[in-house]
Amino acid sequence: MEKIPVTRRGFDRLDEELRQLKTEARPAIIRDIAEARAHGDLSENAEYHAAREKQGFIEGRIKELEGIISLADVIDPTQLSGPIKFGATVTVVDEDSDEEKTWQIVGEVEANIEAGLLNLRSPIARALIGKEAGDSVEVTTPGGQKSYEILSVRYI
Repeated sequence: MEKIPVTRRGFDRLDEELRQLKTEARPAIIRDIAEARAHGDLSENAEYHAAREKQGFIEGRIKELEGIISLADVIDPTQLSGPIKFGATVTVVDEDSDEEKTWQIVGEVEANIEAGLLNLRSPIARALIGKEAGDSVEVTTPGGQKSYEILSVRYI
């Protein structure tokens, strides 16, 4: 199996979600199923079916998180330097709109563009990899062609 790159912060978030699912969500859904069963006929019991569906989701997410954590390759960005690579926090300016954006390049499992966490495999991240502050990059995105100038590269 291929290792999954993840930052320490991302790993800690995944580990905390797994802990919460195992210690809080799983016991709560087991109680909900038991309570719904007590209401009688299970074939017409919407509460029971909803609880079982939620249980399936929780168990699936637990298995997924356990798999990710077992393959995680935790990388500490503060130990890195140089051109843009995994873990870099990059500030760019859109050359068309002069809008500044800051992203940290992270693994797929922790990516969240709204939170400024850019997937390593995204078109923008792939264009940025290997570049340095002062460079310009052209990116073909689903929204069209974009041009960015790299203002800074930090490893925090």
